[in-house]
Amino acid sequence: MTKREFKEYLEKNILILDGATGTELQKRGMPRGVCPEKWVIDNKEVIIDIQRGYKESGSKAVYACTFGCNSIKLAEFGLEDQLVEMNKELVRISREAVGDDVWVIGDLSPTGAQIYPLSNYHFEDIVNAYKPQVKALVEAGVDLFVIETMMNINEARAALIAVKETCDLPVMVSMTYEKSGYTLNGTDPVTALITLQNLGADAVGCNCSTGPNDMIDIVKAMKPYAKVPLIVKPNAGLPKYENGETVFDMDEDEFSHYGTLLAEAGANIIGGCCGTTKTFISKLKDKVKDIDIRMWTDRQGSILTSERKSVTIGGNNPTIIVGERINPTGKKKLQEHLRNKNMDYVVSLAHEQIEKGARVLDVNVGMNGIDEVDIMKQAIEQLSTFVKVPLCIDSSNIDAIEAGLRIYPGRALVNSISLEQHKIDKLLPIAKKYGAMFILLPLSDKGLPKSIDEKHEIINTVYSHARELGYQKEDIIVDGLVTTIASNSKAAALTLETIEWCSREFGTGTIVGLSNISFGLPERKLINTAFLAMGIGKGLTMAIANPSDELLMNIMRASDVLAMRDKDSLTYIESFSKQEKKTKSKEIAGVDTNEEIDIKQAIFHMVVNGEKETILDNIKKSIDNGDLPKVIIKEYLIPAITKVGELFEEKTYFLPQLIMSAETMKVAMDYLDPLLEKGRSKEIKQKKKVVIATVKGDIHDIGKNLVALMLKNHGFEVIDLGKDVAKEVIVEKAKEVDADIIALSALMTTTMLEMENVIRLVKEKGLRSKVIIGGAVITNDYAKEIGADGYSEDANMAVKLAHQLTK
Repeated sequence: MTKREFKEYLEKNILILDGATGTELQKRGMPRGVCPEKWVIDNKEVIIDIQRGYKESGSKAVYACTFGCNSIKLAEFGLEDQLVEMNKELVRISREAVGDDVWVIGDLSPTGAQIYPLSNYHFEDIVNAYKPQVKALVEAGVDLFVIETMMNINEARAALIAVKETCDLPVMVSMTYEKSGYTLNGTDPVTALITLQNLGADAVGCNCSTGPNDMIDIVKAMKPYAKVPLIVKPNAGLPKYENGETVFDMDEDEFSHYGTLLAEAGANIIGGCCGTTKTFISKLKDKVKDIDIRMWTDRQGSILTSERKSVTIGGNNPTIIVGERINPTGKKKLQEHLRNKNMDYVVSLAHEQIEKGARVLDVNVGMNGIDEVDIMKQAIEQLSTFVKVPLCIDSSNIDAIEAGLRIYPGRALVNSISLEQHKIDKLLPIAKKYGAMFILLPLSDKGLPKSIDEKHEIINTVYSHARELGYQKEDIIVDGLVTTIASNSKAAALTLETIEWCSREFGTGTIVGLSNISFGLPERKLINTAFLAMGIGKGLTMAIANPSDELLMNIMRASDVLAMRDKDSLTYIESFSKQEKKTKSKEIAGVDTNEEIDIKQAIFHMVVNGEKETILDNIKKSIDNGDLPKVIIKEYLIPAITKVGELFEEKTYFLPQLIMSAETMKVAMDYLDPLLEKGRSKEIKQKKKVVIATVKGDIHDIGKNLVALMLKNHGFEVIDLGKDVAKEVIVEKAKEVDADIIALSALMTTTMLEMENVIRLVKEKGLRSKVIIGGAVITNDYAKEIGADGYSEDANMAVKLAHQLTK
């Protein structure tokens, strides 16, 4: 199938997908703990019956049972060497089930691995984990692809890149969102949509995790920005425990009712996930058959994204300051840290600029004596984990820009593309491949334009090249090309003319490198600030500047009010309210000149910001100053990790930040623990013991690992038994160590039932251990029904619960 054929079908029809596979396989006898794909191959009549049922119920497309058939997942079962044969056979079985008149979709799912710096798997490792599967599925004859149940936007990007670099088949990408409206890693639906549709996805949406009622708002949020069809595949409501079985709380009629609402909200592709059956699909098809198609748009606006945030440029939106400080030119300290590959300092520069008001950060690591490609990758890896705002990737080295774009988990801004031939021939296609916006610099191989007309001609020519690749004007930001007024008195006027022409006639956003205007003059910030205000008056949308310049930032906010970019002056008022609070807090606390206070604050912020490479320097300083290890833990580290937990609960931090902060805390604790043991007095209480495991049949352990790490950081002795652990092993270990708590994790509805078996055995053996449970599919009601002593929905709550149960 071609992309054009896929789009043409959806212009006339709502595409009906199949329903659940996993829960249907379990109903038909698939045991827990086996490799589902291998079991299907060995029992092919089961999946044939399921998929023929979906075809008879009206499904136009079915997912081949290749969900976990990537190299990393198959390695869990020792089957990675059979990857090609298994994928091909699973497609053949689906084709046997539904014939040629129903589409067979190659199904790619999460690998179960986190991406560096959260694990040792780098981005390219994940791309390479998917490519052999994609190649096998193409050779097997799938009609299109789906990348589904994704919690990590960058893993979704890796899978999408693997498909794009292997074939030209249509590909749908479906994220999974929690009740909060975010993925586990903190990506909201609009941010995911913008990132994925610009990277080349042919449809974007959501599946699993929730029922159709919870997906309506997600579809409504995405629809105004959707340049591609939207896909939804909800569960049959939420799972619950009845008579020893996991069931879902929504029947076919209620499901199909919400299916109608999803179609009316703008969903173009609809099916069912966990708990749905062929009856669900039949009723869904009947309900949506007469609903008018809600078409997608051809414009999304000028929007940049990070993993966790979207920033809209232009229109009536406030002027955006692009922080300029991550650039080693003239900065000896930054140069030293880059040579030493110390990205903690780079991250600290980012945080400082964001705190001062930067809404995008320019990242330039170009300097002599380093491998710029490698350093750019390291900088992007660290910044994208801990920095919420979008990045502008800046270099004269095209390979460095591509290295950054490839691994960046969002839609970046490229700085910059001119009419120079090597930029047009090489960099422009790279920017398009990765879905980036770009700064159009009106230069050519001849150098600076000699007139306004020549500048306009260069801008139009670059845009013409970009349009051939599929770019629109909303994807481009024109650089006003600022030169210093010290050498050309007309420099400001020429730039302002370009800004006004782009704003009123050409129809793009504009940006300036603000400090260029004042080069060679005294009191440069006065010139810069005045020029910024004049630029905003002409329509300027972005400026590369130092946000630490308080005068400049205040004049920008005031100018936005006057230019009607700040509705009801809310941003202006809020900024001064924050400044007043900071001034008062300094007056109350006094100026922090005391070295002890400075070190305490540094350690606190290093834990909060996840600076694990450099935290020991300050821990050692603190000890040299006479601080006891127990004081550092109690007064510095515990308050910091508690603050991280609060940020996580507020949805300011998400899984990546929680992991990095917890690992930073662990580095400190691993250093302090031996020192603590030397001076440990008899009155210090013995640590409470926790035995933790993912239950039998479940091979997911990201959440479990995080809970274990957080518990250790809060002073518990943790015995981690790993994943896919039998009840007998868990209970025997708890008995052996006299555990205070047994913590159980399960991610799937098919394995959550094993938790009750563990609890039953705990009671049979007469253990005093309290049992707490958690995982994506677990609820408080389920915990009560099976007799658990507590339920936690995340790692931070698990720590609080453990403290409560061991008082």
